[in-house]
This record gives sequence, structure tokens and C-alpha cells, in this order.
Amino acid sequence: MTAGDLDSSLLGRIVRPADYVRVLAAPMRLRSPHFAVHHLVGRPLPLKRPMGRGPVDSHAATAAADGHAPVTASLSTELSTTPRALVAARVDDSQDPGPVMLVETPTPPGGTDRWLGLVVPKRHAKRAVTRTLLKRQIRAVATACAPALEPGLWVVRQRSPFDPAQFPSAASDALKNAARAELRALFERAARGERDAIKPRPAGESTARRKPGKAAKPRVAPSGPIGDAPCAA
Repeated sequence: MTAGDLDSSLLGRIVRPADYVRVLAAPMRLRSPHFAVHHLVGRPLPLKRPMGRGPVDSHAATAAADGHAPVTASLSTELSTTPRALVAARVDDSQDPGPVMLVETPTPPGGTDRWLGLVVPKRHAKRAVTRTLLKRQIRAVATACAPALEPGLWVVRQRSPFDPAQFPSAASDALKNAARAELRALFERAARGERDAIKPRPAGESTARRKPGKAAKPRVAPSGPIGDAPCAA
């Protein structure tokens, strides 16, 4: 999972995996042949950052300056009143980040109430250059449409690969234009408040009852006026 960079003052980024889990657990908002858009009303969870170390022990500092090893409780765990489980958990103090504090998720200058996350799996885009190209198109289109989007957390997920027979190059203008046009159509629908309403499958129904080669079509909510372009040019 990769979060988008801060490309716009209107669009923040999703950085915590827990936030991705929250958004992806919500019903899918919109989908196209290659992408899916998820949306969740709310704000990102606070980040956890280590606090600074506490004040240095004056006795230990003096001993270190004199060339003597400081005496600490960790030198004799048998005499310590600290429970053994806690002592064992803190054996390697060099790896101990210290206490943590909750801080707000970073937002662009000026503040925002919209955040973007990207999911471009390797199984759908094996080449790193392809993943980079797709992420850039997602960020660009989302930034252009940000002012018209509903507040909350937005995650764009690639749901299927582009046909290598049609796009043999790992990165090309043809692939960039195709992805951008598809994403533009998705975000313009999102900005108009549309959502795909997929008819729920009756309990006990098996996918084997469908005719081979015929996939179920999602029911799409009525769209806004044709020609309405809520996204910036």
C-alpha cells in the first residue's frame, strides 16, 4: 500500500495501514475496468511518534566522564524488583524507541478535509515504472477533482492489469492517456456524488448458476447532466 504525496493544499495523504483497512472495508464507491474507488467519511487516525529521551542521569553522566561504566539496574536483574517479563522485554535498550505520543496526521499547508491513498499491487503492475506511472496519474486526477469531492478518506485501488497485448511497453503515452481518461471519468462521477449500486446476491446463490463468460453488471446510480465537468481542467 502506498500513500499519495502532498501534491495539493486541498488533498492530504493516508499514511497509516490501519486507515487503508478502514477505507477498504467500506463498500466500494465506484469502479471501472481497471480501478476501484473507496470512500470513508472521517479523518485519518492519529500517528504514533516517539518522544524525546528523558533527562540524562547526572550520576551516570559523571561516571561516564570519569571513564567508568555507569551502574544501572540492568546489570543485575536478579536484584531488581522489576517483573522478569518486563525486564526481558527491555533487554535491548538500543532498539527501544522510548515512549510514544499521538500526533495529528500531517496535512498540507492551509488544512484539508480530504485525504488520498493509493493501492497499486505488483500482481497488476509488475514493473516499477508502470506502478509509478499509474500513481502519478491517480494523484494528478484526484488533485484536479479534490475541490468537488466529498470530505473524508479516498482510496484508489487498481483492480485489474492493463492488457499487455494492447500496452506492451511498461510505460508509454498510450498507457498514460488510457489510465488518465479512465480515472478522470471515475473521479468526475465521484465529484457528482454517484456510486455503483451492485445488486446483492441472494443467500445461497452460487456463481455457478451464471452462464459461462457472462459477468454480472453493476447497477449504476443516475448520473448528473451530460457534459458537466466538476473537475478542474
